[in-house]
Amino acid sequence: MDGSDIGRDAAGSGTLLLGIDIGTTAVKVAVFTADGQPLAEHSTPYPISRPRPGWAEQDAWDWWRGCVDGMRAVLSAVPAGSVRAIGLTSQVNTHMFTDDQLQPLGPAIVWQDQRCADIAAELDARFTAEDKVRIWGSPITLDASFVGARAQWFATANPSAWAKTRWVLGPKDFVAAQLTGRVATDLLSGVRVAGPQGYLPDAVGLVDGLAGRLPEILEPETRLGRADSADVVVGTMDAYSAVFGSHATEPGRGMVSCGTSLVVAGASEQAHPAPGIVTFPLRHGYYVHAGPTQAGGDAVRWWSRVAGLRIEDVFDSAAAGTPGVIFTPHLSGERAPLWDADIRASFLGMSSATTTADLSLAVLQGVAMSGRHVLGGVEIACGRSVPSVTFSGGGARSALWAQIHADVLERPVESLRVRDSAVLGAALLGAVGIGIYPDIESAAAATVHVARTFVPSEQADRLRPLYGMYRSSHSALAALHADLAAWRRSDHS
Repeated sequence: MDGSDIGRDAAGSGTLLLGIDIGTTAVKVAVFTADGQPLAEHSTPYPISRPRPGWAEQDAWDWWRGCVDGMRAVLSAVPAGSVRAIGLTSQVNTHMFTDDQLQPLGPAIVWQDQRCADIAAELDARFTAEDKVRIWGSPITLDASFVGARAQWFATANPSAWAKTRWVLGPKDFVAAQLTGRVATDLLSGVRVAGPQGYLPDAVGLVDGLAGRLPEILEPETRLGRADSADVVVGTMDAYSAVFGSHATEPGRGMVSCGTSLVVAGASEQAHPAPGIVTFPLRHGYYVHAGPTQAGGDAVRWWSRVAGLRIEDVFDSAAAGTPGVIFTPHLSGERAPLWDADIRASFLGMSSATTTADLSLAVLQGVAMSGRHVLGGVEIACGRSVPSVTFSGGGARSALWAQIHADVLERPVESLRVRDSAVLGAALLGAVGIGIYPDIESAAAATVHVARTFVPSEQADRLRPLYGMYRSSHSALAALHADLAAWRRSDHS
């Protein structure tokens, strides 16, 4: 009996799975059958507070309330007791500090937050490129979202709160602890502080007292406890959960997940150092290489606000646009593959004939170009080409954006039956945890299905030169962005 047979038998028995995705803008909760059919879903939005330039914060209790409301809504839509497993995923490199009673000691610092850029640069400078390859496997950058930089900032800015801090947690781990009373995380969520053998002494040792405040590391499928008569598993970070939920778990497969940010990933049997790309620890015989950008859907939200358009109207506007303007979506700096906190967004090539529709199109194309930039690094890390990619997340609701990605990436783009691949991936981890599937790879193979494939159109040839100009813009404008960053940090800001 293979994994799909197991899933069908479980589905026939009425076994259901619940996935929770604590995202940047909302909590998504969904119930699935064991063969991946979505039955009910609920989304609870919440705000990001930006009290100072470059800061981004959230109230951890907003996450918890969103989870409670979402669970109540979806559980009311299915038979009582039919949900047997709960899996969690969440935004990664968002950190909160709690006391020993799991009470937050301040707002959570969101992954977009840049307040720790200078601290991170100082920590990063302690390592040579050779050190980084030895410790992390590639010449990574310790940026403003690095947990060590966050801990150092918190300890300096709030020494009394740091003294009370028992746990430094990500969103899913905070919620899981509220559900089960057990504090734990997974290896994959320990970006830049964890390796195959656990926490990396060179990384956690950068900040006095950090190591003792981090949770134990367990496998993502490990059962933590029970809630509402269901087993709760540890879960993992949103990008890796999306890898599971898009079946990008086999060498040669690739993924683009378009949510608030854009995440591009690929799997391979080997790992090759690639600047700007994160290579996760070897798991089940393969590596996953990935890069997160700073703004995917967030760029569309920004443009909708600036242009006075509803988000859905941005896509309608873009459909009437003409290529020719280049948008660099670095609204809050950039993560992969540039890891540049100083760079900012630009429209390049505007003229008196440029229309709102042209700019709307440029925003969608610019996000896709940032994805192609990351994909190039992912292919280096894989040591092979990625012939096609799955396309999921909120951005996958737009056929236009899927086609733009196919044209910019110059390869087929597969839109999935379940667009919210991260929440499906979380649910599948729960299925593995209770033994419905033997492993997450079998679960993904049995449940992930392609709904539509977009192939490159004649626009691909027209966009190729624009992508070359997009790539050139960073080096051409680097000095200018550095000067502007210095100006922002001065008394003129």
